Amino acid sequence: MKVTERIRSLAQPVVEEHGCTLWDVEYVREGGEWFLRLYIDKDGGVNINDCVEVSHAMDPILDREDPIEGSYRFEVVSAGLERPLKRPSDFAAFLGAKVLVKLYRPLNGVREYPAVLRGYDNGDVTVEYGGETLTFSKSQVALVRLRADFD
Repeated sequence: MKVTERIRSLAQPVVEEHGCTLWDVEYVREGGEWFLRLYIDKDGGVNINDCVEVSHAMDPILDREDPIEGSYRFEVVSAGLERPLKRPSDFAAFLGAKVLVKLYRPLNGVREYPAVLRGYDNGDVTVEYGGETLTFSKSQVALVRLRADFD
């Protein structure tokens, strides 16, 4: 089992116990250090107290279970307004939402598409962009994230 899957199974009930949902688990190396991050969400938005409470509840579990060899920094953070969409359930939950699709390589000179999410099928992403419906294959898409407009 991957580290992130193991952490997800440990964190899910703790996060839910605190009235939040677990959006994502990330274990990444940045600047020579390893980081374990839990991204949480809840109706009305996550505040600093939510992050602190989940972090304090997870600390003894991580110490007891010791799911990661070596040292790392542990963080609990908000999933944020412009969170990346990764799993099919993420896409399903945000059909009709404003998104930004970033491609690995430009298509017709454009690499970033601010659009509206219209569909998701096995990695292929369908959006409405400039009055047109476009479908990008999984191999074209580097990132899809929600887009917050404050106009």
